[in-house]
Amino acid sequence: QVLRQFVRHESDTVGSLVLERSMNRVQLLGRVGQDPIMRQVDGRNPVTIFSLATNEMWRTGESEVTQGGDISQKTTWHRISVFRPGLRDVTYQYVKKGARLYVEGKIDYGEYTDKNNVRRQATTIIADNVIFLSDGSTKEKV
Repeated sequence: QVLRQFVRHESDTVGSLVLERSMNRVQLLGRVGQDPIMRQVDGRNPVTIFSLATNEMWRTGESEVTQGGDISQKTTWHRISVFRPGLRDVTYQYVKKGARLYVEGKIDYGEYTDKNNVRRQATTIIADNVIFLSDGSTKEKV
Protein backbone atom coordinates (compact mmCIF):
# COMPACT_ATOMS: atom_id res chain seq x y z
CA GLN A 1 0.00 0.00 0.00
CA VAL A 2 2.82 2.40 0.78
CA LEU A 3 4.19 1.88 -2.71
CA ARG A 4 0.83 2.87 -4.23
CA GLN A 5 1.16 6.32 -2.65
CA PHE A 6 4.27 7.05 -4.68
CA VAL A 7 3.74 5.25 -7.99
CA ARG A 8 0.96 5.79 -10.50
CA HIS A 9 0.79 3.75 -13.70
CA GLU A 10 -0.72 4.97 -16.95
CA SER A 11 -1.90 2.64 -19.68
CA ASP A 12 0.81 0.83 -21.65
CA THR A 13 -0.05 2.76 -24.82
CA VAL A 14 0.80 6.08 -23.17
CA GLY A 15 3.79 4.72 -21.28
CA SER A 16 4.24 4.63 -17.54
CA LEU A 17 4.42 7.62 -15.26
CA VAL A 18 6.28 7.23 -11.99
CA LEU A 19 5.76 9.90 -9.33
CA GLU A 20 8.66 9.95 -6.94
CA ARG A 21 8.59 11.63 -3.59
CA SER A 22 10.57 14.86 -3.59
CA MET A 23 11.15 17.76 -1.23
CA ASN A 24 11.22 21.54 -1.52
CA ARG A 25 11.77 22.96 2.00
CA VAL A 26 13.33 26.20 3.17
CA GLN A 27 14.10 27.25 6.74
CA LEU A 28 15.06 30.85 7.42
CA LEU A 29 15.92 32.71 10.60
CA GLY A 30 16.29 36.45 10.21
CA ARG A 31 14.93 39.95 10.60
CA VAL A 32 12.06 41.58 8.75
CA GLY A 33 13.19 44.36 6.41
CA GLN A 34 9.84 46.06 5.83
CA ASP A 35 6.35 46.07 7.27
CA PRO A 36 4.21 43.51 5.42
CA ILE A 37 1.83 44.50 2.65
CA MET A 38 -1.28 42.62 1.59
CA ARG A 39 -1.92 42.32 -2.11
CA GLN A 40 -4.71 40.82 -4.19
CA VAL A 41 -4.21 40.22 -7.91
CA ASP A 42 -6.86 39.39 -10.53
CA GLY A 43 -9.52 38.37 -8.02
CA ARG A 44 -7.34 35.65 -6.52
CA ASN A 45 -6.91 35.10 -2.79
CA PRO A 46 -4.91 37.86 -1.07
CA VAL A 47 -1.27 37.37 -0.13
CA THR A 48 0.86 38.97 2.59
CA ILE A 49 4.36 39.89 1.40
CA PHE A 50 7.43 41.02 3.34
CA SER A 51 11.22 40.80 3.11
CA LEU A 52 13.46 38.87 5.48
CA ALA A 53 17.22 39.37 5.87
CA THR A 54 19.59 36.56 6.77
CA ASN A 55 23.27 37.13 7.57
CA GLU A 56 26.30 34.97 6.96
CA MET A 57 29.52 35.78 8.81
CA TRP A 58 33.03 34.38 8.37
CA ARG A 59 36.57 35.20 9.39
CA THR A 60 39.15 35.93 6.70
CA GLY A 61 42.88 35.98 7.12
CA GLU A 62 45.41 33.66 8.72
CA SER A 63 43.17 31.04 10.25
CA GLU A 64 39.65 30.67 11.57
CA VAL A 65 41.12 29.23 14.79
CA THR A 66 43.27 32.24 15.71
CA GLN A 67 41.97 35.71 16.48
CA GLY A 68 43.75 37.23 13.45
CA GLY A 69 41.95 38.33 10.32
CA ASP A 70 38.85 40.31 9.59
CA ILE A 71 35.23 39.32 9.97
CA SER A 72 33.20 39.51 6.77
CA GLN A 73 29.44 39.51 6.53
CA LYS A 74 26.96 38.98 3.73
CA THR A 75 23.27 39.84 3.99
CA THR A 76 20.80 38.00 1.77
CA TRP A 77 17.27 39.32 1.27
CA HIS A 78 14.37 36.92 0.80
CA ARG A 79 10.89 37.76 -0.47
CA ILE A 80 8.34 35.98 1.72
CA SER A 81 4.74 35.36 0.56
CA VAL A 82 2.05 34.02 2.91
CA PHE A 83 -1.09 32.62 1.27
CA ARG A 84 -2.61 30.49 4.08
CA PRO A 85 -5.66 32.48 5.30
CA GLY A 86 -5.10 32.37 9.09
CA LEU A 87 -1.33 32.75 8.88
CA ARG A 88 -1.61 35.42 6.17
CA ASP A 89 -3.83 37.62 8.36
CA VAL A 90 -1.81 37.18 11.58
CA THR A 91 1.42 37.88 9.71
CA TYR A 92 -0.01 41.03 8.14
CA GLN A 93 -1.32 42.30 11.46
CA TYR A 94 1.59 41.53 13.80
CA VAL A 95 4.85 41.35 11.82
CA LYS A 96 6.76 44.62 11.89
CA LYS A 97 10.04 45.86 10.46
CA GLY A 98 12.97 44.63 12.58
CA ALA A 99 11.11 41.64 14.07
CA ARG A 100 13.08 38.42 14.34
CA LEU A 101 11.26 35.52 12.64
CA TYR A 102 11.68 31.86 11.83
CA VAL A 103 10.04 31.03 8.49
CA GLU A 104 9.45 27.60 6.97
CA GLY A 105 8.16 27.06 3.49
CA LYS A 106 9.09 26.22 -0.07
CA ILE A 107 11.05 28.08 -2.70
CA ASP A 108 9.24 29.20 -5.84
CA TYR A 109 10.78 30.53 -9.05
CA GLY A 110 8.60 32.62 -11.34
CA GLU A 111 8.55 35.24 -14.05
CA TYR A 112 6.74 38.53 -14.41
CA THR A 113 6.71 41.46 -16.80
CA ASP A 114 7.64 44.79 -15.22
CA LYS A 115 6.10 48.18 -16.02
CA ASN A 116 8.66 48.67 -18.84
CA ASN A 117 7.48 45.41 -20.45
CA VAL A 118 10.73 43.63 -19.53
CA ARG A 119 10.52 39.99 -18.43
CA ARG A 120 12.06 39.46 -15.00
CA GLN A 121 12.65 36.45 -12.81
CA ALA A 122 11.57 36.35 -9.18
CA THR A 123 12.45 33.98 -6.37
CA THR A 124 9.90 33.79 -3.56
CA ILE A 125 9.61 31.80 -0.35
CA ILE A 126 6.02 30.54 0.06
CA ALA A 127 5.68 30.41 3.85
CA ASP A 128 3.57 27.76 5.55
CA ASN A 129 4.90 28.39 9.06
CA VAL A 130 6.01 31.64 10.73
CA ILE A 131 7.28 31.73 14.31
CA PHE A 132 7.61 35.11 16.03
CA LEU A 133 10.87 35.34 18.01
CA SER A 134 10.74 39.08 18.82
CA ASP A 135 8.49 42.04 18.17
CA GLY A 136 11.16 44.15 16.45
CA SER A 137 11.69 46.62 19.29
CA THR A 138 15.27 47.63 20.02
CA LYS A 139 15.15 46.22 23.55
CA GLU A 140 14.50 42.49 23.43
CA LYS A 141 13.37 40.63 26.52
CA VAL A 142 15.73 37.88 27.63
